[in-house]
Amino acid sequence: MSENSNGAADEAERHKSKMAKRKAVQDAEVAAKTIEKGVLLVHTGPGKGKSTAAFGLALRALGHGWRIGVVQFIKGAWHTGERDALQRFGDQVSWHTMGEGFTWETQDKARDIAAATRAFAKARELMDDPSIRLLILDELNIALRYDYLPLDEVIDVLRNRRNDLHVVVTGRNAKPELVAIADGVTEMGATKHHFAAGIKAQEGIEF
Repeated sequence: MSENSNGAADEAERHKSKMAKRKAVQDAEVAAKTIEKGVLLVHTGPGKGKSTAAFGLALRALGHGWRIGVVQFIKGAWHTGERDALQRFGDQVSWHTMGEGFTWETQDKARDIAAATRAFAKARELMDDPSIRLLILDELNIALRYDYLPLDEVIDVLRNRRNDLHVVVTGRNAKPELVAIADGVTEMGATKHHFAAGIKAQEGIEF
């Protein structure tokens, strides 16, 4: 066997040994995680993809046969591909677009508060439905940022949800109080965004 062949064999053996040790550590870590409960996930930050990630999670849940709920707090008449796609699952999806657009579109805070209040009432209704396993509260962070909803009440409801319900909250500027009670928080950064280069929002990419 050549020197190069011996070197490659040694490298392969070192890699195998390293990965075996890594697997043992990973297996032990996974085995140590024994708690099973509904989780509260928050997708926030200035980067693109917060709602997109939530709907990817919804697709995963639907693949397992779960029933899911979606309440959109801000988005109004915007027609989106994800809504059309998920509604093809029929009664597995309970979708509710309750917003009337961003505040700079309505220019009426009382109207925005009323819409957010209706949306949160619908969210509570879905949280109480035992058939719903996953609930997406899309752009709830925006409603909280503009004080359309009482923060203390929202935090109390989320903290005291039933134990088997998974909830995903999306939107920029998540309140510290929400971050504090969440089980997982993903901060999406805006390293680069095509909108800044003059590329408009496009079907299939933004909606």
